[in-house]
Amino acid sequence: MTTPNRDKRPFFLAIAGNIGVGKTLVTDLLGERLGWDTYYEPVADNPYLDDFYADMKRYSFHLQVFLLSKRFALQRKILESGRSVVQDRTIYEDTEIFARILYRRGMMDERDYHNYKDLFATMVSYLRAPDLILYLRAQPETILRRIRARGRDCEQQIEEGYIRELHESYELWAERIPLISPLHVVNTEELDLKNDRKAQDELVEVIRSLSHRKELKGKA
Repeated sequence: MTTPNRDKRPFFLAIAGNIGVGKTLVTDLLGERLGWDTYYEPVADNPYLDDFYADMKRYSFHLQVFLLSKRFALQRKILESGRSVVQDRTIYEDTEIFARILYRRGMMDERDYHNYKDLFATMVSYLRAPDLILYLRAQPETILRRIRARGRDCEQQIEEGYIRELHESYELWAERIPLISPLHVVNTEELDLKNDRKAQDELVEVIRSLSHRKELKGKA
């Protein structure tokens, strides 16, 4: 987590996007350059992740409930901190993307899916939406290369078809999400945010500008 900031109006930025698109990289970059606190999705301490990728049908509901509870607690912590923050992945993606696909694929039965959706609706009603969602976009082929390159054992079993389905779902979700929060899209196919300093600087300035507008609007 970065050094505490002294914002007059804290800004809540959430990073969204497919598996392996570079969310953690961008979270690190913006947190460090803007001096905002950073929060990450629970991967290392997730007791269901390996089992889920090995047997999605058996562990899909368990995984989604675990992630929902963790992300709800995290977002409450973010909103209570009084500081500007960058969050790696939103709570909305769990329901709008991952749970929906699992249900559609027959990996989560109808009873569990509707139970999960009801739980999500209740929990999210207690939360404030992000001030901005930054959607990182990349084609499925690129995503697969990045997943293979980072070498997480649990992810090596991910099917190409699953990544493509996630990509299509994210594209549709990106059309709906402005009803919840403003959306800014970054095509990571065209930007080397890991090594290109100019690309990094430009992204930082875009976010700085958008957050400043939000601050001014809040004072109006």
